[in-house]
Formats: sequence, structure tokens, C-alpha cells
Amino acid sequence: MSTLPRYLQLLWGLEPTGRRGPKPGRSVAEIGAAAVAIADRAGLSAVSMKSVAEAVGFTPMSLYRYVDSKDELQAVMLDVAYGPPDLDYGNRDWRSRISLWATEIAERRLAHPWTVELTPSTPPLTPNAIAWMEAGLEALADTPLTSQQRLSAMLAVDVWGQNHVRQSTRMGLVGPVDPESPQGSYLELITELIDPDRFPHLAKAGPEGLGDDDEDFYVEEFERGLGLLLDGIEALIARAG
Repeated sequence: MSTLPRYLQLLWGLEPTGRRGPKPGRSVAEIGAAAVAIADRAGLSAVSMKSVAEAVGFTPMSLYRYVDSKDELQAVMLDVAYGPPDLDYGNRDWRSRISLWATEIAERRLAHPWTVELTPSTPPLTPNAIAWMEAGLEALADTPLTSQQRLSAMLAVDVWGQNHVRQSTRMGLVGPVDPESPQGSYLELITELIDPDRFPHLAKAGPEGLGDDDEDFYVEEFERGLGLLLDGIEALIARAG
């Protein structure tokens, strides 16, 4: 008998044959898609076993034939929201490949900002999450790094990307920013608060870093932060080579 939770068996198409009981009237991916639609429309707090069951025409108890808990439901939601990777690495070098990987998965998260608010209860086990891991490792496949180093490099890039999406969306810094908003007038506001004698480094860095007329904070800081990480990986590759 499989030790996999039922939701994973369903997602991977590994449900045992000859199972007793009525045949499920929906797929677990359809359950996840309904939950994703609720989260996109009304926020993560609106997602419950009851609200998802109603969305697919089930009773809450019927939903437990697919998932045993809200944690499992959220794992299915993440898998549906991420979808499978669709990356064309072509003849790109490792740096361009991992940049494409990081950018594309960040776009999936931006399309569903609630994804970065979830705290998964297990490491990735669902099909699309595993496929994204495989694509990340493929991006680094022709480097002299060990498997452990590739996993660590991929994890560092991914965790940083998640945090950048989370921070940018929470602070309202994705896309054009209204110059009259607190975000748009941040330089003026912080200049009023900091004393150059007390905070000399911030007093110097503020105008230089915040007064460069960024058209899109999210995009520009994503590129800068990712570049720093890739420089570190490049140094690791040079030492390994």
C-alpha cells in the first residue's frame, strides 16, 4: 500500500486501482483551480474547505475524499497556480538559463500574489513544483558544481525571488508608482526623518539609491538582486572549475 497522501496520489495519477467507494466526480486539479480562483478574487483568507466545496458543488465532507486538511489543499493550490514550467533554454549559457527560470517563476507568483504568503508544511512534492525544481537544476547542469551546490544555488535564488515578490507586493511597489503616494514620496519622507549626523550612511545612500527615478522598483531591484546572487554563483563555479 502506498504511503503517499491521497492528494499526492491523485495529483501524480497514482491512485490505487480497485479502490472502494464512489468514483470522484472532480479531479484534484479542478479542486485546486477552484481554490485558486477564490484566492485570486477575494484573498487567501476567503479560502476554506467550505468555500471551495461550495465552488465545486460539493459538501465540505465530500472534499475530504481529495484532501485531508487545509495544508494539503494549499499544496494543491500552489501546484495549480505555478503550473508547469514552459522554458526554452536553447543555446543560452547557465547564467541566462537560471535568470530565465527565476524570472518566469516570479511572474507566476506575481500573477497570484497570495502564493508567497503561504508557508508550505512540506518540501515540494507536487508535480509542477517538482518540474520547476528539475528545470532549475537543468539550468545549472553544465556547470562544474556538485549536485548539492546546484541545489543550494537554486534554493538561494528561489528564496530570494519569493521574498522580493512578497516585499514588493506588500509595499505596493509593483508597476508604476503614484509620485504622490507614500511609496512615491518615500525619499522626501525619509529625508525629513533622518539626521545626517546620526545616520550619515543612510543620508548619503538615500538620495543616491532612491532618487534615480526608477520606473519600476520591482523590475529594477529584481535584476539588481538577481545579478548579485549570480555573481556569487559565478565565483563558486570559478573555484569549482
